[in-house]
Amino acid sequence: MACSSPRRRTSSFTAATLLLLGALFMANLDMTGAQVGICYGMMGNNLPPATEVIALYKQYNIKRMRLYDPNEAALNALRGSGIEVMLGIPNSDLQRLTNPSDANSWVQKNVRNFWPNVRFRYIAVGNEISPVNGGTSWMAPFVLPALVNVFNAVRAAGLQDQIKVSIAIDMTLIGTSYPPSAGAFKGDVISYLAPIVGHLAYAKTPLFANIYTYFSYSDNPRDISLPYALFTSPSVLVWDNGRGYQNLFDAMLDSLYSALEKLGGGNTLDVVVSESGWPSAGGSGTTSGNAGAYLSNLIRHVKGGTPKRPGKAIETYIFAMFDENQKQPELEKHFGAFSPNKQPKYNLNFGGERTWEISAEHNATVSLKSDM
Repeated sequence: MACSSPRRRTSSFTAATLLLLGALFMANLDMTGAQVGICYGMMGNNLPPATEVIALYKQYNIKRMRLYDPNEAALNALRGSGIEVMLGIPNSDLQRLTNPSDANSWVQKNVRNFWPNVRFRYIAVGNEISPVNGGTSWMAPFVLPALVNVFNAVRAAGLQDQIKVSIAIDMTLIGTSYPPSAGAFKGDVISYLAPIVGHLAYAKTPLFANIYTYFSYSDNPRDISLPYALFTSPSVLVWDNGRGYQNLFDAMLDSLYSALEKLGGGNTLDVVVSESGWPSAGGSGTTSGNAGAYLSNLIRHVKGGTPKRPGKAIETYIFAMFDENQKQPELEKHFGAFSPNKQPKYNLNFGGERTWEISAEHNATVSLKSDM
């Protein structure tokens, strides 16, 4: 029997090794690209049906979705899609879910009845509830018991390792954000947040946070430059204890990390950015060029972490999939990455081979004018 020469075996081994490394590299790229999902809001009377929306996610390699309520049509359309889902519990349901039996029923109806054909990744118990916001303050006492009851229901189903249960906050709960290392929650929200953070640390579950550099910029354009908000600043603008900040997103997220550490979350509690986006119309700085720049830069940027937690990809969900014409005020109608006719508004890449084709009406030039 003829044997391969040592040189031939070495060449074959080298080729196989290179092929394997190449495959692993491509898989890593794909996993990195998969860090970014899109929020699927439905407050429009001209939006495509759920089956077409899911097909659109798959067409553009969008592998994660935030769904704000257990919409049956969307959940049925998600069956077998492979898309990972952050499933929301509407604020209006929280009071009922303070009853453990009702929490078990909710999980049975909306999660177990679809699992594993629908790949639930998270459950978000409420959205942007604040004990000091007059519109949502009355719901604040329901958040922790609903969170714990849904967590226990998921654990009873044996799914606690596959599905993490948390809450989504906004940045209005932060009292001090500058410099980022001084980040701290407002004094009058600490009693609300501390036991929630304690539970999340116990459950090894990330906190969800909606982070919008747009609103910080539009509220204070004198001190916050547009390039700093859009990830286009050519240099570091803020130094904090040896950490350099070239963009506002990192500064906001690191201020939240600092606030969580002061609240007892330690430096191990992760944050998932459950919403981030930039409107294309309706307010100051709202052009298609700026919105497209923000989203494309965000997708690239979150692969690499923040100055406080470098090298750790930031799981992020863009707000939102579509422009939603039933939202108010006007600004809120223009956050979509797609128009309701399913045409992409911007040239974005979610890690797949396809790059979005954009129509001429949305192909605007990015303004880099700085107010700083």
